[in-house]
Order: sequence, then structure tokens, then C-alpha cells
Amino acid sequence: MGMKLDEALVRARRALDKPAEFGPDLNVSEFAVVTGGNELALSRGRDRLSLVGVDLSDENRAGSYYQVDESVVGISAKMPGLTVLPFEHAIEEGIIENYVWELVPPDLDKYTALNAIYGRRGYVVVAERKRKIREPVQACLFMSSPGGIQVPHNVIIAEEGSELSVYTGCTIMPEVVGLHVGVTEIYVKHGAKVNFVMIHAWNEDAHVRPRTAVLVEEGGTYVEHYINMAPVASLQARPRVTLAGREAKAHLSSVIVAKGRSLMDFGGLIRLEGEETRGEIVSRVIAKDFARTTSRLRLEANGIGCRGHTECNGLMLSKRAQILTIPELLSSVSDAELTHEAAVGKLKEEEIYYLTARGIKRKEAISMLVRGFMNVRIEGLPSKLRRQIDLAIAMAAAGL
Repeated sequence: MGMKLDEALVRARRALDKPAEFGPDLNVSEFAVVTGGNELALSRGRDRLSLVGVDLSDENRAGSYYQVDESVVGISAKMPGLTVLPFEHAIEEGIIENYVWELVPPDLDKYTALNAIYGRRGYVVVAERKRKIREPVQACLFMSSPGGIQVPHNVIIAEEGSELSVYTGCTIMPEVVGLHVGVTEIYVKHGAKVNFVMIHAWNEDAHVRPRTAVLVEEGGTYVEHYINMAPVASLQARPRVTLAGREAKAHLSSVIVAKGRSLMDFGGLIRLEGEETRGEIVSRVIAKDFARTTSRLRLEANGIGCRGHTECNGLMLSKRAQILTIPELLSSVSDAELTHEAAVGKLKEEEIYYLTARGIKRKEAISMLVRGFMNVRIEGLPSKLRRQIDLAIAMAAAGL
């Protein structure tokens, strides 16, 4: 499989006991890799898939990828200039030789170590130079086996001047206990644009540790939107974006619905390395029941004339829930401009009263206000992805 993967394995084995920098630690030996996933599991899980917007008909899609546990059960690429491959095939063909474990270290923590040792599945999506892929590529990562580990390694490459949108829906059967550790490395080349949308619906017994890193070259644009809409035992994620080239841009936004006894530690990091780079991180958090959340939003300015902004708003729907926001701004250049906003509050009774006085039932009034709070506008996002996000937010609000 090549020297690079051999070296990654050596480094990973040394890190199997290394805890993550943030979030609760797990005993990963309690889980096992399961390879028996099949298309029948997707059919049984249609209700779960609908929660995350996965359409098995593949209509209005440039391509698709379906993985159940550690088995690839479907893949396609319909547009010229688009490649969609399973990770192991891309490795065998040498397509991603210079891209694997370049942005995410295999020994970052025990979770990346697990992925390096056991992960042979995942999707690879490549947009060729100057190709504008108008329809989104749909990826589905589904867990169906109790006590399983799912360790996909995903690579997305937008070559110079290309445009690409990837929509990922991840979920799990309601009764399944599992650990999801996805590694995703994204390369946005000169003048390219990538939209990356993730909608997740786990369960109260699932543990989730995604590890995502992005490199954006000169004039490139990266837009990411993440929605978590169901309870989860624990989630820890902090996507890292490096704006390496002049006038590179990144926008990270997230909508987190924390219910039950969910324990969530998440956020984002943007490094503004190139001149005149622009970065923004926006977070919306709703905490209910006994859920506890921590939002870590960090900007690091090292490029001349760079600008960055973070915004984190929390909405408390329970006296027993907890929201902690940690905005961080770090600059090593004198002319950088970094700003942040953070606020935590609750729904105002006068706003609820205003709606109920006009004949709207109290539950629907609360749902309307919550939908408005969760709305995050993203400039330049394709309309189909925008509609999918709006639908997911509406479903999440209706369930509160």
C-alpha cells in the first residue's frame, strides 16, 4: 500500500492510548470493526436516512457513495470531470498517494490511530481542473451493527478552478451502540470552491469523533455547514482549515441541537496564513434536558491584511442543560482584524406571547422562534443544498 501508509501505521500504533485534546475520553477497546454491512440494512434504515436527507433514488445528484458499517454498498459518478471512488481503490490506483495523512496526522490521538490501522473504506471525490460540478455528490455513512466501529477515510480534491459540493448524511440505527471515527482531508486548489455539508442524526448510545482538515490555496473558497439534530452519547469535533494562499476564504457554520444527556465538544479552527485571507466561524447551539455543550471557535492570524470573525449564540431550553462558549483570537501580525461575538440566552416570553396572541399554538410558536434562531445564512451556497439545510433545521425544531 506504499511507504506512506506503512509509516502511518507505525505512528498510529504508538498513539492508541493517546487521548484527544478536548472532549471525554473513551475506552476504544470496547468496540470492534464490523464488515458485514449490506444494502438490506439501508432499506431497513430508510426512516433514519430520511432524517439526514439521504435520497436512495440518487435523483439530482452528480454522484453518490453509500457505506454501511465497514462495507461499501453503492457508488456512482454521473458527471464528466467527476471521480467518485472507494478509498481503497483510490489507494491502489495511486490517485491519492500525495494526499493521504497529509492534513490529519495518524497519531493526532487514539481515534485517528484507529482509523489509520483499521480504516480501508471511505469515499474519494475529485473534481477535475476547471470543472463546475453543478449537482451535489451525496455520501451516506450508516451504522447498523451493535458495538461496531466505523472508520471511513475520506479525501476530497477540487483541482484548480473547479467547483464541487459534497453532501454527507450520517446516521445510526436507533438501538445500536457504536463508535464513528471519520477522517476527512479536503484540498481546495487555486481558485477552486468546495461546499461541504454534513447532517448527522446519531442516538443516545453513539460516540462520534470526526477528524476533518482542509487546505485552501490562493483564491480558493471553502464553505462548511454542519448540523447535528439528535441526541448522542458523546461528540467531539474541531475541523481545522488552513488558508494558505493569498485571498483564500473559509466559512464554517454549525447548528447543534443537544438533547437528553448528550455531551458535545465541538467548534472550528481557521488559520489565516496567506495575505488578505478571510475566515468566519458561526455557531448556533440549542441545549435541552441534561445536555452539556462546549463550543471552541478559534482564529489564528499570520498573514498580512487578514480578517476573521467568530460568532457563537446559545439558546437554553432547560434549566439543567449547560452551554459553554470559548472564542479564541490569536494574531502574530499587526494589521490583522479579528472579532468575536458570543451570547447565551433563552426564548423570550413576550415573543411567544406575540405569536400566540395571533392564533398560533404555543408549541408551534416556540418551533417558529427556534427555527429562526437556528437559521444561518451562507452566501453562495447552491440552492439545493440550502433547501436541504432548511428542511433539516425545520425537522430539528419540530422535535424540540
